[in-house]
Amino acid sequence: MKKARVIAFYLPQYHPIPENNEWWGKGFTEWTNVGKAKPLFKGHYQPKVPADLGYYDLRMPEIREAQAAMAKEAGVEGFMYWHYWFGNNKTLLERPFKEVLSSGKPDFPFCLGWANHSWYAKNWNAGGTKGKDKLLIEQTYPGEEDYRKHFETVLPAFKDKRYIMVENKPLFLVFAPLDCPDIKNFMNLWNLWARENALEGVFFVGCAHKNKDHEGLLNAGFDAVYRDVFYDATIKIKGKKRNKIMWELSKILNITPGKISYEKFINYSVDENLDSRNNVFPSIVPNFDHSPRSGNRGIILTNSTPELFKRLVKKVVNVVAKKKDSRKIIFLRSWNEWAEGNYVEPDLKFGHGYLDALKKEL
Repeated sequence: MKKARVIAFYLPQYHPIPENNEWWGKGFTEWTNVGKAKPLFKGHYQPKVPADLGYYDLRMPEIREAQAAMAKEAGVEGFMYWHYWFGNNKTLLERPFKEVLSSGKPDFPFCLGWANHSWYAKNWNAGGTKGKDKLLIEQTYPGEEDYRKHFETVLPAFKDKRYIMVENKPLFLVFAPLDCPDIKNFMNLWNLWARENALEGVFFVGCAHKNKDHEGLLNAGFDAVYRDVFYDATIKIKGKKRNKIMWELSKILNITPGKISYEKFINYSVDENLDSRNNVFPSIVPNFDHSPRSGNRGIILTNSTPELFKRLVKKVVNVVAKKKDSRKIIFLRSWNEWAEGNYVEPDLKFGHGYLDALKKEL
């Protein structure tokens, strides 16, 4: 019997692409913002420097193998690769996963999460406000023909022996489920086409960014929801009267980012009534610091440590313990979101601390 099925969000940003070269300059990757980050207040841990793997390039299979080995050792079941499909056959950052799929390596489970949102300059630019709202690429939903092309693109992954299944169906997560104007039709068609291709269907997971989203997503036909505890917890903390005043003041003056104690954050991260449900999948957040991308406009969880993260993991594992094994899914947000300060890969300050904390509880 498994304690939990931990699936880690995996960002494929770490290699140059023509679009990023055009928008930000030749050679831009996630590391560009990570490397130039500076501390914004006393005790602020920046820049964050990777340890074992260095400033890696995901075009290197050796890096992908090393990541999988670390994750497996820590008890992670597999990676959920963020997958970008903007409509009309437009994809970005697809190379690392395509190589994982075509090569058969690493021999480590995976699934896909559709990051169905438009990209704006503000997502990547910490250099002030100029042009920050500029649309870089728009997410579109052209209709049934496009849904078919999208399905055919991911079908080889669904049929790969490494693909993560829930009750004999490939797990597919949708980041902004209600942004798709006919999401019910989208899922019905994919389920139909899956069955036509010798699958039992698709196990759809919708991201719930607010507590009230859960029932709406389940009613729309999702098999389960991913509970975005980062959103839930920060909203609850910011909503406290004193916190609200301080938060708004810092935003108006633009003097410091929004700071939230990680210890306080984990106290708001578990909702036993929701997280114990078979169709709700909670998440665990080891750390967060958006300032490399957004400067003083970012949110920072302060004073995160492996010991506190271990406490959070233990709480969430205990909550899912009574679920049937197939539904004991916990999403780890994230494996390698370095420019959001949201990762468990080794760094120079904590080494393997977060991975060790995960391993001890799993």
